[in-house]
Order: sequence, then structure tokens, then C-alpha cells
Amino acid sequence: MAPRKYEQVLRAEAAEETRRRILDAVGQCLRETPTEQPSLGRVAELAKVSRSTIYADFGSRSGLFDAFVVDLWERTGLGELGRAVHAAGARDHLREGIRAASRMKGRELAVYRVLHAMDRLDPESAGSAVRHMETDRRAGMQSLAEHLEREGELRDGLTVDEAVDLLWVLTSFESLDLLVTGRGRTVEEATEILVDMAERTVCRTLRAAAARGRGA
Repeated sequence: MAPRKYEQVLRAEAAEETRRRILDAVGQCLRETPTEQPSLGRVAELAKVSRSTIYADFGSRSGLFDAFVVDLWERTGLGELGRAVHAAGARDHLREGIRAASRMKGRELAVYRVLHAMDRLDPESAGSAVRHMETDRRAGMQSLAEHLEREGELRDGLTVDEAVDLLWVLTSFESLDLLVTGRGRTVEEATEILVDMAERTVCRTLRAAAARGRGA
């Protein structure tokens, strides 16, 4: 490798390592002091960089939190969720989508809890990070409800909009967290409870679905 090219590779690796330390420092702040808003000064101290380096890399506090959430998604299972929502069957889409999303949250439950609390108490504190998460979730529930309707899987009398409302509640972080913290369930146990509740609440019974299939 030419010396110039080698130097460029080293600089890129150093920049990526710095970025990784900054993002890890945000997570550490959220876990260590969940009742306090992470300060850029503390993030810089933990990452062993200057505040100006944070601004140079992320542009702003909002940019830092947006990047942190994207990184959080990727680390905790965004790929798994993407595969689940492209399932061919609507019921598999529902079951595997809820499982994948719940596992994502469960892998960093404390961090997701703090992010959602920050958004409720002070929406500007984490920029648009949590709102982006919820916008994506809203679109996902709409897509799932429409998939269920197309395959004739929605419970009789239930509209797509009503199904979206029900799925919105059952796939919320709060629903998962209440089962884990309030009922002492493991993440996997809580996830299966939510999958079962969603299927029972939104979908036809399997007997009714089978009868519909025979009559088609």
C-alpha cells in the first residue's frame, strides 16, 4: 500500500474509533445517571475528546442523539426487524415483527427507558431521536394492519385504523417495560405475552381464518 493511502486509512480508522468512543460515552451517561440529561461536557470527558470534536463530528446535540439512536438500532437488531417485517405471511409479519422489536428494546432496556422518559419530560433534550423512532413504528403498524387486512386476517368488524391503534399500544416500549418491571417477566416472556395479546386482539381466530380459507 502506498504511504499516502496508508495514512488515509489510519486517519479514517482513528476517526471511526473516536466516533465510537463518543457514542459509547452517551450510552454510559444514560445508564449511569438515568434521571439526568447527559451533558456534552460529561460525554466529552468519558470519550476523552473535546466538546469541539463532538460538534465537528455530529454538528449539534440533536445530531449526536440522532446518531446515537441509529447506532443503537443497528447494534440491538435493526437487521432482524427488517427481515421480520418482510415476512410473506401477515401473521408471521405480526409475530416476528413484535418479537424482533421487543428483543431490540430488551437488549438495551435501560437506555431505551431513559430516551423515552427524556422525550416525555423534555422533547428537545434528545432532539428528534425518539420522535424518529416513533414515526418509524407508526409507519410499521400501519403497514402491518394493511397486510393483515389484505390477507383477510383482521378480526371481524375491526378496521385498519382500529387495528393500528391496538397495535400501537401493544408494541409500545411502555407495554414491554411494564411487563418486565411491573410483573417481573423476562424480556422473552414479556415478548411472547405481547405477541399472544396482539394476535388475539387484532386477528381472526385460527378456526375462523381456516373457515374463511375453505370458503374462498
